[in-house]
Amino acid sequence: MNAPFFKFGLFGEEASLILALIIGVGFGFFLERAGFGSARKLVAQFYLTDLAVFKVMFTAILTAMLGVTLLGWTGVLDLSQVYLVPTYWAPQIVGGLVLGAGFVIGGYCPGTSMAAVATGRIDGMIYALGIGGGTLVFAGLFPWLKGLYLAGSAGPLTLPQLLHLPYGLVVFGVVIMAIGCFYAASLIEARFGAKGEGSPE
Repeated sequence: MNAPFFKFGLFGEEASLILALIIGVGFGFFLERAGFGSARKLVAQFYLTDLAVFKVMFTAILTAMLGVTLLGWTGVLDLSQVYLVPTYWAPQIVGGLVLGAGFVIGGYCPGTSMAAVATGRIDGMIYALGIGGGTLVFAGLFPWLKGLYLAGSAGPLTLPQLLHLPYGLVVFGVVIMAIGCFYAASLIEARFGAKGEGSPE
Protein backbone atom coordinates (compact mmCIF):
# COMPACT_ATOMS: atom_id res chain seq x y z
CA MET A 1 0.00 0.00 0.00
CA ASN A 2 1.19 3.50 -0.79
CA ALA A 3 1.62 6.26 1.76
CA PRO A 4 0.42 8.61 3.19
CA PHE A 5 -1.35 5.93 5.17
CA PHE A 6 -3.89 8.21 6.88
CA LYS A 7 -5.11 9.66 3.58
CA PHE A 8 -5.56 6.16 2.16
CA GLY A 9 -7.49 4.97 5.22
CA LEU A 10 -4.95 2.60 6.79
CA PHE A 11 -5.86 4.04 10.20
CA GLY A 12 -8.43 6.52 11.53
CA GLU A 13 -8.38 9.75 13.50
CA GLU A 14 -8.02 8.12 16.92
CA ALA A 15 -5.00 6.10 15.83
CA SER A 16 -3.52 9.19 14.19
CA LEU A 17 -3.77 11.11 17.49
CA ILE A 18 -2.05 8.29 19.38
CA LEU A 19 0.66 8.15 16.72
CA ALA A 20 1.07 11.94 16.88
CA LEU A 21 1.51 11.71 20.67
CA ILE A 22 4.18 9.00 20.34
CA ILE A 23 6.04 10.96 17.66
CA GLY A 24 5.77 14.18 19.72
CA VAL A 25 7.17 12.55 22.86
CA GLY A 26 9.97 11.00 20.83
CA PHE A 27 10.76 14.34 19.19
CA GLY A 28 10.87 16.08 22.57
CA PHE A 29 13.07 13.36 24.03
CA PHE A 30 15.66 13.72 21.28
CA LEU A 31 15.50 17.52 21.49
CA GLU A 32 16.40 17.32 25.16
CA ARG A 33 19.09 14.69 24.61
CA ALA A 34 20.69 16.98 22.00
CA GLY A 35 20.77 19.81 24.54
CA PHE A 36 18.07 21.82 22.80
CA GLY A 37 16.00 22.09 25.96
CA SER A 38 18.52 24.68 27.20
CA ALA A 39 18.04 28.33 26.24
CA ARG A 40 21.79 28.91 26.55
CA LYS A 41 22.53 26.22 24.01
CA LEU A 42 19.91 27.60 21.63
CA VAL A 43 20.92 31.26 21.96
CA ALA A 44 24.57 30.33 21.31
CA GLN A 45 23.75 30.18 17.61
CA PHE A 46 22.99 33.90 17.61
CA TYR A 47 26.37 34.57 19.19
CA LEU A 48 27.90 32.38 16.43
CA THR A 49 29.72 30.31 19.06
CA ASP A 50 27.72 27.09 18.64
CA LEU A 51 25.74 26.41 15.46
CA ALA A 52 24.58 22.94 16.50
CA VAL A 53 20.92 23.99 16.27
CA PHE A 54 21.37 25.19 12.70
CA LYS A 55 23.23 22.02 11.72
CA VAL A 56 20.73 19.64 13.33
CA MET A 57 17.63 21.36 11.98
CA PHE A 58 19.09 21.72 8.48
CA THR A 59 20.09 18.05 8.58
CA ALA A 60 16.53 17.11 9.59
CA ILE A 61 15.08 19.16 6.71
CA LEU A 62 17.58 17.65 4.28
CA THR A 63 16.89 14.10 5.47
CA ALA A 64 13.12 14.58 5.21
CA MET A 65 13.42 16.14 1.76
CA LEU A 66 15.60 13.33 0.41
CA GLY A 67 13.41 10.68 2.05
CA VAL A 68 10.19 12.10 0.63
CA THR A 69 11.80 12.52 -2.78
CA LEU A 70 13.10 8.94 -2.85
CA LEU A 71 9.80 7.50 -1.64
CA GLY A 72 7.94 9.54 -4.24
CA TRP A 73 10.20 8.50 -7.10
CA THR A 74 9.95 4.81 -6.14
CA GLY A 75 6.14 4.98 -5.91
CA VAL A 76 5.96 4.22 -2.18
CA LEU A 77 4.60 7.69 -1.40
CA ASP A 78 1.96 9.55 -3.40
CA LEU A 79 3.25 13.12 -3.25
CA SER A 80 -0.04 14.52 -4.54
CA GLN A 81 -1.69 13.33 -1.29
CA VAL A 82 0.83 14.97 1.04
CA TYR A 83 -0.70 17.97 2.79
CA LEU A 84 1.00 21.31 2.12
CA VAL A 85 0.40 24.32 4.35
CA PRO A 86 -1.14 27.11 2.22
CA THR A 87 1.10 30.10 1.59
CA TYR A 88 0.04 33.51 2.90
CA TRP A 89 2.97 35.83 2.23
CA ALA A 90 2.19 38.75 4.54
CA PRO A 91 1.23 36.93 7.79
CA GLN A 92 3.94 34.28 7.37
CA ILE A 93 6.65 36.92 6.91
CA VAL A 94 5.36 38.92 9.89
CA GLY A 95 4.94 35.76 11.96
CA GLY A 96 8.46 34.61 11.07
CA LEU A 97 9.92 37.93 12.23
CA VAL A 98 7.94 37.82 15.48
CA LEU A 99 8.96 34.21 16.12
CA GLY A 100 12.60 35.03 15.36
CA ALA A 101 12.56 38.00 17.74
CA GLY A 102 10.98 35.83 20.44
CA PHE A 103 13.61 33.15 19.84
CA VAL A 104 16.46 35.64 20.32
CA ILE A 105 14.90 37.31 23.39
CA GLY A 106 13.53 34.23 25.14
CA GLY A 107 15.99 31.62 23.97
CA TYR A 108 13.35 29.12 22.85
CA CYS A 109 11.11 28.27 19.93
CA PRO A 110 7.70 26.67 20.64
CA GLY A 111 8.98 23.08 20.33
CA THR A 112 12.10 23.50 22.45
CA SER A 113 10.12 25.41 25.11
CA MET A 114 7.88 22.34 25.53
CA ALA A 115 10.97 20.16 25.96
CA ALA A 116 12.19 22.62 28.61
CA VAL A 117 8.81 22.50 30.38
CA ALA A 118 8.91 18.70 30.43
CA THR A 119 12.27 18.78 32.22
CA GLY A 120 11.16 21.36 34.78
CA ARG A 121 13.01 24.45 33.52
CA ILE A 122 11.38 27.59 34.93
CA ASP A 123 12.37 29.80 31.99
CA GLY A 124 10.78 27.28 29.63
CA MET A 125 7.57 27.37 31.67
CA ILE A 126 7.45 31.18 31.53
CA TYR A 127 8.08 31.06 27.79
CA ALA A 128 5.29 28.50 27.34
CA LEU A 129 2.92 30.73 29.33
CA GLY A 130 3.88 33.56 26.97
CA ILE A 131 2.97 31.38 23.98
CA GLY A 132 -0.39 30.54 25.54
CA GLY A 133 -1.08 34.16 26.43
CA GLY A 134 -0.08 35.36 22.98
CA THR A 135 -2.37 32.76 21.40
CA LEU A 136 -5.32 33.97 23.48
CA VAL A 137 -4.60 37.62 22.64
CA PHE A 138 -4.38 36.77 18.94
CA ALA A 139 -7.67 34.85 19.11
CA GLY A 140 -9.35 37.82 20.79
CA LEU A 141 -8.01 40.28 18.23
CA PHE A 142 -8.62 38.02 15.24
CA PRO A 143 -11.59 40.00 13.87
CA TRP A 144 -9.24 42.99 13.51
CA LEU A 145 -6.30 40.91 12.28
CA LYS A 146 -8.22 38.77 9.80
CA GLY A 147 -7.18 40.97 6.86
CA LEU A 148 -3.50 40.48 7.67
CA TYR A 149 -4.04 36.78 8.42
CA LEU A 150 -5.37 36.14 4.90
CA ALA A 151 -3.16 38.61 3.03
CA GLY A 152 -0.98 37.41 0.15
CA SER A 153 -2.75 34.08 -0.33
CA ALA A 154 -0.92 31.90 -2.87
CA GLY A 155 -2.33 28.47 -1.99
CA PRO A 156 -0.09 25.43 -1.47
CA LEU A 157 3.26 26.43 -2.98
CA THR A 158 6.55 24.55 -3.37
CA LEU A 159 10.02 25.78 -4.33
CA PRO A 160 9.94 24.03 -7.73
CA GLN A 161 6.65 25.78 -8.50
CA LEU A 162 7.89 29.14 -7.23
CA LEU A 163 11.20 28.95 -9.12
CA HIS A 164 9.71 27.21 -12.19
CA LEU A 165 12.42 24.54 -11.99
CA PRO A 166 12.31 20.72 -12.13
CA TYR A 167 11.77 19.05 -8.75
CA GLY A 168 14.99 17.04 -8.96
CA LEU A 169 17.07 20.11 -9.78
CA VAL A 170 15.77 21.96 -6.73
CA VAL A 171 16.54 18.96 -4.51
CA PHE A 172 20.08 18.80 -5.90
CA GLY A 173 20.48 22.55 -5.35
CA VAL A 174 19.38 22.30 -1.73
CA VAL A 175 21.87 19.47 -1.11
CA ILE A 176 24.73 21.54 -2.59
CA MET A 177 23.61 24.55 -0.54
CA ALA A 178 23.56 22.41 2.62
CA ILE A 179 27.13 21.21 2.06
CA GLY A 180 28.26 24.83 1.65
CA CYS A 181 26.32 25.96 4.72
CA PHE A 182 27.72 23.18 6.92
CA TYR A 183 31.26 24.07 5.84
CA ALA A 184 30.62 27.79 6.47
CA ALA A 185 29.12 27.00 9.90
CA SER A 186 32.26 25.08 10.88
CA LEU A 187 34.44 28.06 9.85
CA ILE A 188 32.24 30.47 11.82
CA GLU A 189 32.38 28.29 14.94
CA ALA A 190 36.16 28.01 14.64
CA ARG A 191 36.44 31.79 14.48
CA PHE A 192 33.91 32.86 17.11
CA GLY A 193 33.66 29.77 19.30
CA ALA A 194 36.86 30.30 21.29
CA LYS A 195 36.27 34.07 21.59
CA GLY A 196 32.73 33.83 22.86
CA GLU A 197 33.14 30.59 24.75
CA GLY A 198 31.44 31.23 28.00
CA SER A 199 29.34 34.22 26.84
CA PRO A 200 26.06 32.41 26.15
CA GLU A 201 27.02 29.30 28.08
